[in-house]
Parts: sequence; structure tokens; C-alpha cells
Amino acid sequence: MVQAYILIQTEVGKASIVAEAVSTIPGVIQAEDVTGPYDVIVRAQSETVDALGRMVVAKVQQVDGITRTLTCPVVHL
Repeated sequence: MVQAYILIQTEVGKASIVAEAVSTIPGVIQAEDVTGPYDVIVRAQSETVDALGRMVVAKVQQVDGITRTLTCPVVHL
């Protein structure tokens, strides 16, 4: 299982709507609206890195109000 944090920038005033919409996507563990350079932080999991990438591109980035995402896979050193 691969896990990642997805950092999301949204259009002004859309953070809570985006967090709520993203939280319904299969594989999303948690979605929180936050303050700072990003508006929403998501923790997600998938079977493989490729499946994670497909989820981000095909599902997360299609949510209305998202302007940019940054995916940070979790590593265990």
C-alpha cells in the first residue's frame, strides 16, 4: 500500500467545498482545509504508485475549484 499527502491550492473561497468533495473519492483517508500556502491537505492511499497517480489526475484534479496539486508520497527511511 502506498500513501501520500496531496497538497491542494484552490480558487479563493473554495477550500471547504473542495475538501468535502475530495473526501468522497475512494482512496482518500482524510481531507482537511488549512491555512498557509496550500488550502487543502489530503492523505490518500492506493495499491501502487501508478494507481495513486491515476487517482490524482483522473479524480482529485477534476474537482471543481482546484487550481494546483502537489503529491508527496510517504516514505519510510
